[in-house]
Amino acid sequence: MDSLSQDGFTQRWPTLFLEREIPRCETANGHLERLILEREREDGSLTTNYSSYDLLEFTHPVIDWLRQCMNKSVADYLRKLGVEYDIQWRLHAWANVNRTGDYHNLHNHPHSYLSGTYYVKVPGQVPARHGRSDLDPGAISFFDPRPQANMRAIRGDGEVNPEYRVQPRAGLILLWPSFIHHLVHPNLSDELRISISFNVMPKWSDELLPPQSG
Repeated sequence: MDSLSQDGFTQRWPTLFLEREIPRCETANGHLERLILEREREDGSLTTNYSSYDLLEFTHPVIDWLRQCMNKSVADYLRKLGVEYDIQWRLHAWANVNRTGDYHNLHNHPHSYLSGTYYVKVPGQVPARHGRSDLDPGAISFFDPRPQANMRAIRGDGEVNPEYRVQPRAGLILLWPSFIHHLVHPNLSDELRISISFNVMPKWSDELLPPQSG
């Protein structure tokens, strides 16, 4: 599938991604930006200290709104997968404030089932002054979890490209399986790039066990 479906889902390799815009988010994004920058001034870098706090525990009506958006996206994702039984989960979220030149190395998110990002502020990017022509400043890239699987692709095969690259915009929410490796390209703008990452951890139930054969 080369384009998003109307509900925001796309199939890349054998992997389901959600890429959906949250409508009428401008006011909420303004509140989130102020809240994040205020906490950063008080507590230091929220980006590098991501494991020491949970943004969703902050007290503010916009945090309740954000949690609802995340939970709705997770529920829709599980329904799209075909998970038809009741499942409970816990969210953990943290803020990313990327200044000029900031980026995120290749990584995945251990100890969680799904991971996602909500984009609060995404500045316009200036083109690189020199070097490669295919640079995508501020973009996020995901990589096929099957090494070298693209080597067997033929023309017209959706598996020919081992990288799935998204250029974010404010109000976009992304959701993907946590094991997928991804990276964030450098911010080449003089403006802040602010996003909120989150992990989804299912609460244990025997119903989570798949049927056993043999």
